[in-house]
Amino acid sequence: MSQTPVIEYAQLEWDEQGLPFSSAYGDIYFSRDDGLEETRVVFLENNHLPERFAALQTNDNFVIAETGFGTGMNFLCAWQLFNRQAPASARLHFISVEKYPLSPDDLKRALALWPELVEFSEPLLGQYVAIHPGFQRIKLAGGRVVLDLLIGDGVEMFSQLDARVDAWFLDGFAPGKNPRLWSPELFEQVARLSVTGTSFGTFSSAGVVRRALKEAGFTVKRVPGIGKKWEFIKGEFAGESVAVQKPWFTRPVNTAKERHALVIGAGLAGCATAASLAQRGWKVTVLERHSSIAAEASGNPQGVLYLKLSAHGTALSRLIVSGFGYTRRQLERLNKGLDWNNCGVLQLAFDDKEAQRQAKIAQAFPHALVQNISQSQAETIAGVKLESGGLYYPQAGWVHPPALCKSLCAHANITLQLHQDALQLTREDGLWQARNGEQLLASAEVVVLAGAADIKQYEYCAELPLKRIRGQITRLPETVQSAELNTVICAEGYVAPARNGEHTLGASFDFNSNDLTVNARDHAGNIELLEAISSDLSQRLNAREYPAESLQGRAAFRCTSPDYLPIVGPLADLPAFADAYAILSKDARQIPAIKCPWLPGLYINSGHGSRGLITAPLSGEMIAAWLNDEPLPVPRDVAEGCHPNRFALRKLVRNL
Repeated sequence: MSQTPVIEYAQLEWDEQGLPFSSAYGDIYFSRDDGLEETRVVFLENNHLPERFAALQTNDNFVIAETGFGTGMNFLCAWQLFNRQAPASARLHFISVEKYPLSPDDLKRALALWPELVEFSEPLLGQYVAIHPGFQRIKLAGGRVVLDLLIGDGVEMFSQLDARVDAWFLDGFAPGKNPRLWSPELFEQVARLSVTGTSFGTFSSAGVVRRALKEAGFTVKRVPGIGKKWEFIKGEFAGESVAVQKPWFTRPVNTAKERHALVIGAGLAGCATAASLAQRGWKVTVLERHSSIAAEASGNPQGVLYLKLSAHGTALSRLIVSGFGYTRRQLERLNKGLDWNNCGVLQLAFDDKEAQRQAKIAQAFPHALVQNISQSQAETIAGVKLESGGLYYPQAGWVHPPALCKSLCAHANITLQLHQDALQLTREDGLWQARNGEQLLASAEVVVLAGAADIKQYEYCAELPLKRIRGQITRLPETVQSAELNTVICAEGYVAPARNGEHTLGASFDFNSNDLTVNARDHAGNIELLEAISSDLSQRLNAREYPAESLQGRAAFRCTSPDYLPIVGPLADLPAFADAYAILSKDARQIPAIKCPWLPGLYINSGHGSRGLITAPLSGEMIAAWLNDEPLPVPRDVAEGCHPNRFALRKLVRNL
């Protein structure tokens, strides 16, 4: 992908009945006569959802995909029916594309038209924040209902989706108004994501739609319409999925007989993974060597939602946008002001090169996500004097990471075992066993390694190129003058508005030190970083008046990979991998028809660097998707970019 598309909110008009009308497409969002009844007939009944929901078994996951989210009415009606018909342990996964999402205010106004859906619309509105281009995951009903909004062009978004769909709601604007959502290219993706028996329902009975569906492999049947609509069509996929994936990135078959997983490490990555699995009915045992969760890099008093983006739509940049939205929605459930604050984040343009880079970023993303502001605007927003303007992220801010970790672990299915240092990991009789010498700490068929760079102590991970980077933060007491700081400010370092009477600033980068003792040298360096951000703020904090050796702070190790993407997913037996795909060292274009030699039930969630607040929680969802054969929460190429096998693959291709 060459460049991230700028997606703006839908432009609406409201008619005399108070109903929304799309200015861009010149079409209505739903029937003026009875939108709810049309949805229930066209999409729920024509897909036989009442009986299919009722027939779901324990832990089943039903996947619906939709062309055109609009006001979300179809989703809410499906959720309402699912709530009535499905067993309590079943899960609903709803995927919908939308090129022009409604603004939060417009969505609230539109959904107010349906008071009978308020039980479902209010939770949706509460989580409808940070909806930006790309894949955006919203979790509702304690994770029992998942809504994936794919914000962008329908054909492009579906081409990036990795999922198996049970039922389709084909509900774009009318074919004459928005032909892209009824094109052969779109239906090619619909077929790719379907399996034999996947159903569809649609209000459109136009000949071009019927022919395109038949060409894509669907049976098509006309059914009587309602109101002024004479007929609808429905049908099923009668073909076979032809998707071909490279074997080293295919999903391993989960052979676990019991839904019990062992997570090693109770930092943000481990807690997020445990939460995602627990919400899906897994019993999760979390081993942590320290006396509390979030005891290492996730234990800082304030972390920043730091979005370092690219204007060129890189895998990392798209992961960051999706991860930011996902984390931001999780924070809505925490105590604002104490556990987090959406005070905004300002990234200063500290030199001409950075200013040029920032200008390109601002052009590539919507105004609601990032704004390029002048020096005077930056000073007004920040409340302190600054040397330059920069990029402003109005929905970002700071987080108290331990509070987020605690929230993620607060699930009845999670058992936390502290003071448990898993020094060895072996597999015996189909179980992974975590040991400390002769002591067996825990065992399970599935294990997720979330211990940052320390996972390299296990032989299965020893070759992963994870690197530890020491970072030290400094805490300074809030003053009357520093209390006027309104937003997080970043340059080479960062400083945040006060939490509990203290500002957090930093952080140092040391690639060589293994000593976590807080030292005066790095405190002095953090004060210099503060001076570079704002000498005015430094004076307000009396930063130069404190002897460096008297300052308080904290040091921990970040863990990063060479390409800055995290390492997330299933792990292969690396020697067997090299043997199986040795041909790649001679011809990288080959795709041998050899199944990947997976290490059964072994997964990794690590390498998040300084972006863990943004990437680790969504990576927990990625692990859960791999294990439960669910739709991936990120584009397929982003998941492959994070995959542990990428390094073994590169080693073969480069003949290293």
